[in-house]
Amino acid sequence: MLQQAKQYLHTYFGYSEFRKGQEQAIESVLQGENTICVMPTGGGKSICYQIPALVLDGLTIVVSPLISLMKDQVDALLQVGISATYINSSISAKEAGERLFRAKEGQYKLLYIAPERLESYAFVEELKRMNIPLVAVDEAHCISQWGHDFRPSYRYIQSMVQQLPSKPIIMALTATATPNVRDDICHLLHINEKQTVMTGFERENLTFSVVKGQDRLKYLQSYIKNNQNEAGIIYAATRKAVDKLYDLLVAKGVQVGKYHAGMSDADRSEEQERFLQDDTTVMVATSAFGMGIDKSNIRYVVHFQLPKNMESYYQEAGRAGRDGLPSECTLLYSSQDVQVQRYLIDQSSDRERMTQELEKLQFMVDYCHTENCLQQYITSYFGETNTEACERCSNCTDQRTSFDITKETQMILSCVIRMGQKKYGKTLTAQVLTGSQNQKIKQFGFEKLTTYGILKDMSAKQVSDLMEYLISQEIVGVEHGQYPTLYVPPKGKDILLGKATVSRKEAVVETKKIAVDHPLFDALRSLRREIAEREGVPPFVIFSDSSLKDMCAKLPRTGEEFLQVNGVGELKLKKYGEEFLQAITGFLEENPVPESEGSMEVKPVRKAAKKEKDSHKLTLELFHQGLGIKDISQKRELSITTVENHLLQCAEQGLDIDLAPLVPAEAISLIQAAIEVAGNEKLKPIKENVPDEISYFMIKVFLFLQRQKQMHLN
Repeated sequence: MLQQAKQYLHTYFGYSEFRKGQEQAIESVLQGENTICVMPTGGGKSICYQIPALVLDGLTIVVSPLISLMKDQVDALLQVGISATYINSSISAKEAGERLFRAKEGQYKLLYIAPERLESYAFVEELKRMNIPLVAVDEAHCISQWGHDFRPSYRYIQSMVQQLPSKPIIMALTATATPNVRDDICHLLHINEKQTVMTGFERENLTFSVVKGQDRLKYLQSYIKNNQNEAGIIYAATRKAVDKLYDLLVAKGVQVGKYHAGMSDADRSEEQERFLQDDTTVMVATSAFGMGIDKSNIRYVVHFQLPKNMESYYQEAGRAGRDGLPSECTLLYSSQDVQVQRYLIDQSSDRERMTQELEKLQFMVDYCHTENCLQQYITSYFGETNTEACERCSNCTDQRTSFDITKETQMILSCVIRMGQKKYGKTLTAQVLTGSQNQKIKQFGFEKLTTYGILKDMSAKQVSDLMEYLISQEIVGVEHGQYPTLYVPPKGKDILLGKATVSRKEAVVETKKIAVDHPLFDALRSLRREIAEREGVPPFVIFSDSSLKDMCAKLPRTGEEFLQVNGVGELKLKKYGEEFLQAITGFLEENPVPESEGSMEVKPVRKAAKKEKDSHKLTLELFHQGLGIKDISQKRELSITTVENHLLQCAEQGLDIDLAPLVPAEAISLIQAAIEVAGNEKLKPIKENVPDEISYFMIKVFLFLQRQKQMHLN
């Protein structure tokens, strides 16, 4: 039979030899053994059950979790002359009945079904009338509660198999199974662990990178521009983020499609088809896209936001380079994404699974902060312990030098102990270390600790990032619950006792950093001096030199971008932002950044409108007429920030305005959670703990409404 299998491999699929692991898996099935096959995405798992389906007499059932996966597989089989079909919710009951009839007549070799079909007594009764020698369970990790994509319907597979008179062989297939998940699959599907075919998780043609501390939109646009002739997938965590990125890329002239669960079936199908046909080169999507997509020439996968777990990440990243050619997998990390994923986990997980999901999320955060080999980190996560560094990921090729951080680490560990281990999280610990005046710190009496303010020369974000690095090195431990809390594990105790040291690589240098002696720095310094003279204060009070240097490095064009500059808060944006943005834009118009540096198109900053008497009331009139903030901004030639401030001013003066609709319902719980962590005294700490989509204006409106509510209660 194995010789026949090799013949079919050549006849139907055009290959002269099996890939690694395929022959072993096929031979195991043909010998009548229940088998589990673990291969990376693109490793050729489908062949492992499609060839036995041709060799064995009868109909092979393939349990598959996604409609798109079934359709692609069936289309591919029909193309090579193999009779196959699928039954799922995309077809009518009449068509499903006709396909079942033809299956009983022996007209198909493979029948793909959704796992939910097995919950139907009538459907299983129909299967009993067929000769079924093999049941292939694709994406088998879905059967395990330890897995990242648990599907309860998968638990009906074994019951169905036991009811079939032919007692078929079971073949489980997955690309992303940890040791716990593999054990669960074997137990639930009655597979002897000795019948495990595992080819290794490393994808030698993929290069993994993590990018931190960058403007993600600029990075993404530059990346796509540099790879404009290649196909790629951009993954984002939410539908809103997908829509935003899609609109941005369309405006930049990119041939782009989008895909998420909020679209109609017809629209999703059309977008997927355009991508598969190379009518679009880029697909922006949520995790709903990709399973079963057999497009082999995807050269890159960029995760614009942090995925919820390593299984999802590796599965999605693995859609690059299915043809074996060199391809890139890049993750753009922002600490705000952790809050987004915690929120999504909180919304979708039951209490029993939440701790497990939070632990998986922590592994992803650790991946983003480790300085060890990224490919090795991934393979170790899936249980491979004898792998070597890949020598091609961003960490392996990093040429930065390391510096000693033992002293700072000891300070952090001491603070964790003094605050009481397993009680408080990273954000509050960072605030204590940097000497924050947060009301919560005073409430707990943390300002009296000897570790209070001992890292005051660093920002709370810098300390939080350092703690994330220490967590990734298992020097700081995390206890997961409703909120993650910190403790000192054995490795951390060795650091405290001086038995070991800690080092870290120097910060990443901005790729478009402008030298300090650049004319822009001089221009900004002159502007700072003018404002200082006008206000009668020293120039450094306006902005420090480091803030001006950061403006030179980041080249902000908008208010939102200006807020990303070190030392810029909401108040300084309001007071000085327009003047500094005009100076930067004017400089760039005269001295454009070379295209080779991947710069974005420079958008001129709107000049300040002439002041009008009761200008905020004119804004209110337009608001009452039904105009949105952007429309008012364009009509009055004011910045969006000015229009937002007008509306707040109207509310504070007691004028007739309802601000509540301006804060989306989904943002409320996120802002509340951020305030519990960061307090409500300053806006920036709150903003750092919410997703990017939640603006400063939403936070200010929320705080205003809370104050109003409190006043009414009193």
